[in-house]
Amino acid sequence: MKVIRRSTIRNSKRPIAIDLFAGAGGLSLGFEQAGFDVVAAIEIDPIHCGVHKFNFPKAEVISRSVVGLTGEEIRRRAGIGSRPVDCVFGGPPCQGFSLIGHRMLEDPRNSLVLEFVRLVAELDARSFVFENVKGLTVGKQKNFLDELVSAFTDVGYRVRLPWRVLDAAYFNVPQHRERLILLGAKRGTELPTYPSPVTNPADAETRLDLPFGPTCRQAIGDIPDVDEFEALMETDTVGIKKFGRPSDYARELRCETKEAWHYGCIRNWNPHSLTSSARTTHTDISRRRFTETRPGSVEPISRFFKLSPDGLSNTLRAGTDGARGAFTSPRPIHFEYPRCITVREMARLHGFPDWFRFHATKWHGARQIGNAVPPPLGRAIGASIIAALKIKPERSRTRVDLGDATLLYADMSEAADHFGVKPLNGRRDRKSGAKKRKQHEIEAFQRAFAASLG
Repeated sequence: MKVIRRSTIRNSKRPIAIDLFAGAGGLSLGFEQAGFDVVAAIEIDPIHCGVHKFNFPKAEVISRSVVGLTGEEIRRRAGIGSRPVDCVFGGPPCQGFSLIGHRMLEDPRNSLVLEFVRLVAELDARSFVFENVKGLTVGKQKNFLDELVSAFTDVGYRVRLPWRVLDAAYFNVPQHRERLILLGAKRGTELPTYPSPVTNPADAETRLDLPFGPTCRQAIGDIPDVDEFEALMETDTVGIKKFGRPSDYARELRCETKEAWHYGCIRNWNPHSLTSSARTTHTDISRRRFTETRPGSVEPISRFFKLSPDGLSNTLRAGTDGARGAFTSPRPIHFEYPRCITVREMARLHGFPDWFRFHATKWHGARQIGNAVPPPLGRAIGASIIAALKIKPERSRTRVDLGDATLLYADMSEAADHFGVKPLNGRRDRKSGAKKRKQHEIEAFQRAFAASLG
């Protein structure tokens, strides 16, 4: 097998897709595994762009806001010319639900949603997937969805109605995570249908005629305890001689099964390394409280949820961005060890394979996972789009080298410099104690990474 070249992508017979508001790339990975080539990803945060570029080195990563970005520029930068775009997908932020008596899409805080509609039309995409929070489907927010459907209708698209909320736990993910999904297609193109569940959640009370999905133990039980590795105090990566005995779910995420890559490109990676696993320092008092907490319940002081080995994870959340105070939602407590789970363990609970890397710091890494659509759910949605487009998915016959690992250790300024943009403004750039601690953590990771290169 050969290492992929940019020209190979452009001439591929695989359908092509574009990811708007891409983050670290949960939907990008799911759609690639379904059989798409994701040729471009647009994301305003340079830190997220660096992670996306590392994991998807063949995609054109555009680090900027979608405001003012044209479909023509995306086509030019992605090198696809006039080739048909088969799908545009993404989840623009929606916030303006407090202006009673006003059209919600006219609220300036929802302008990015209209930018999504505009780019779908400018790119003349054959189909689109709009994903967002479940809260849009309740109360007065339903009016917003009615307006959104009308906006798509006005630019020549039909939307599959009624819309659906999909729970990742029904798609082989050990976590209840519900997302609103809108599926649409250009007039004259068959409307996609919603994917059917493939598993019962491990905690299901009403059972479908399907196998049970993975539990927390099956997801992360084979990962060694990071507290045994002193090096993980200074870096996020360490060599591992032997993992524990994996479940079928863990074997797939370790890429040990025949179908682990699905229709995606095989990455060249080191399966004997444990990545995205920086340790967290806990006090003896905290460890004692964690030990005394019953699995499946909340520790009363920290309010951290303790995973149940035979249940599902609570919904992993990202916290806020710098403009809104910059805090990350707490990571749950491990069911076996008296500590919070690592970013890699979060990734397993989200359905990310072990080759997929995140930013080296726990703060950015956890935020990237909490913002992402679980790849198995994205894969199921992508497969539904491919079926509606009457495309037979093809397995990729190329191997891909992962990108420049220094992108995973870059701070905001370094990441912005790499993409030739200005750093994002926000509170996390101020010289607070939290900022200094994060900067110290990044610098320590950079030193450890440099030392590992000899």
